[in-house]
Amino acid sequence: MIQLTTEIEDNLFDTAMKAAEFSYSPYSHFRVGAAILCGDGSVVTGVNVENRSYGLTNCAERSAIFGAVSSGKRNFLAIAIATPDADYPVSPCGACRQVLSEFFAADAPIQFGNRKDNRKATTIAELFPFDALHELSR
Repeated sequence: MIQLTTEIEDNLFDTAMKAAEFSYSPYSHFRVGAAILCGDGSVVTGVNVENRSYGLTNCAERSAIFGAVSSGKRNFLAIAIATPDADYPVSPCGACRQVLSEFFAADAPIQFGNRKDNRKATTIAELFPFDALHELSR
């Protein structure tokens, strides 16, 4: 089992920040990158991909999760989300919280921020309290 350290979490956030450079956000100009640390030590990234029909837009968090699952990964340890165009740390949207709760343990660490020195650290349980999936497993 991988032991999460400050260095690993910092590197995960750096990876999310680099991923944000590949965002396809021609409408909002709001880039988002996500990086997931998998149980095997690999890191899978995702970005937000917009569409002129906003309902068809996909967030970075879900892009990363769907990409990881598509490559056979389902053991996720932590996620970092970077929003370099924001003035403050922007937390995951409701749809992403729901999908995160499907694939991450309740105590899995999540960090999100607009800069490395301006991040919030939390867990799935804190971000999405009273989640039925995790409540039922108690």
